Amino acid sequence: MIRYIGIRILWFIPTVLSIAAVVFIIMQATPGSPFTSGGANMRPEDVARMEEQYGLDRPMIVQFGSYVWNAARGDFGESYARRPQKVGNIVARTFPVSFHLGVMGLTFAAIGGLTLGILAAVNQNGITDYFSVTLAILFFSVPNFVLGILLLLLFVFWIPGWTGISFFNLGGWDSPKDWVLPTIALGAGPLAIIARYTRSSMIDVIRSDYVRTARAKGLAEQKVILKHVLKNALIPVITLLGPLLAALATGSFFVEQIFAVPGMGKFFVTSMQAKDQPMILGVVLIYGVFLAIMNLFVDVLYGIIDPRIRLSGGRGD
Repeated sequence: MIRYIGIRILWFIPTVLSIAAVVFIIMQATPGSPFTSGGANMRPEDVARMEEQYGLDRPMIVQFGSYVWNAARGDFGESYARRPQKVGNIVARTFPVSFHLGVMGLTFAAIGGLTLGILAAVNQNGITDYFSVTLAILFFSVPNFVLGILLLLLFVFWIPGWTGISFFNLGGWDSPKDWVLPTIALGAGPLAIIARYTRSSMIDVIRSDYVRTARAKGLAEQKVILKHVLKNALIPVITLLGPLLAALATGSFFVEQIFAVPGMGKFFVTSMQAKDQPMILGVVLIYGVFLAIMNLFVDVLYGIIDPRIRLSGGRGD
């Protein structure tokens, strides 16, 4: 397993370099200058001076090499749109907030999705199954920004207006009660995905021969579900958790904007509008590294949950 993990970590390097190269080429191919984006009114000679100052007048391969060298030392450059702020400082300030929200969103999604999926599979074609599937479809169909607005209207305006009791603030990130509504809005979509995968995987495993054998031996239904069905059904579901956490923990523009969460999501969108190349590359690289780490974690978790899965290519550890 140690050898496998070491090889996967080494593969991080070309993977991250490839991600950075693709984003860099796309940004270079995009017309316009970051110093004239967003309606900035600068004279051509001022734009040329700024591009020379930031090295944007050099060949693309030189720019990319310089960026990679600096990024490897932890220097992601200065944000063009928010100069003189450093990208590293912005990320250090906002990423922990987005990560906190993403972890809570995934926790909510995992607990709710697994619960709905298991209940639906165990009670297939029953009322509980129909209710769980309908709820999952509803969560999946409603975009997170629409759900966020509905939660604000319901719990911040309508219910307090009817009862005179205020449960949540309009926005912010100062107390635990400020975390509840953004967590629900962010985690509802992933909850539906996890519920669907769990239900499908559970039903497939329940129909397996070894489950029928376990029941024929007289094992209690609860023991069959927990010991034989759930453990094997979780393996496909775990595949989702790594990418979902990487997506949620790197920020959500709509949820963070609606609930005034000081996270990283809004910087990515506004940086795209401003063609703020250092900020865009910094966020994308963080997402790429985080996704690679989570995929590695999921692969290792496979071997822990089911020892039959060998991480060294089928040759054992």
